[in-house]
Amino acid sequence: MKIVNISEIPRRQHEVLGLVKGSIVRSAAKDIFARWHNFVGGEMKRYTAMLDKMRVAATNRMENNAEDLGADAVINVTYTSTHIMPGTIEIIAYGTAVRFIDKI
Repeated sequence: MKIVNISEIPRRQHEVLGLVKGSIVRSAAKDIFARWHNFVGGEMKRYTAMLDKMRVAATNRMENNAEDLGADAVINVTYTSTHIMPGTIEIIAYGTAVRFIDKI
């Protein structure tokens, strides 16, 4: 499945199936170490790795949501993150599920 952050797939016609999303919430216990590391400087590699894994999980859930609708692609994909309560972080991936109507 194509997953893109542009509004259309070049040279393809599509019909819109609807909004799809995927999210994940995790403890940000590593936040304590991140704050300390931020104080002394440098990249927070463990925190970065955790966020990368969360983005992959959110993307996979969004893709599964799109597959359930019979989509061929997800366009206009956006990611957002937030602390929903102290010590947690949420990553959301969302976009528009589309089905191609042309034959290539």
